[in-house]
Amino acid sequence: MKEVAEALRVHARTAYRLVTEGSIRAVKIGSQWRVSEAALLEFIEKGTPVERPAKAEPVQKQYKLPL
Repeated sequence: MKEVAEALRVHARTAYRLVTEGSIRAVKIGSQWRVSEAALLEFIEKGTPVERPAKAEPVQKQYKLPL
């Protein structure tokens, strides 16, 4: 994970999250994750989509006026 994090210039926790969520193909051997160079290059080449939350439109409440 440390080498993957250094290659991607991210924190080790971020590299771990990318591996465990399946964004980077890896194999777990015992308690350690192993990432092949090919898998890392594949991840870098395809990139990752940036998920941005959709802007929520302000909700306007409708009030009923007494008649």
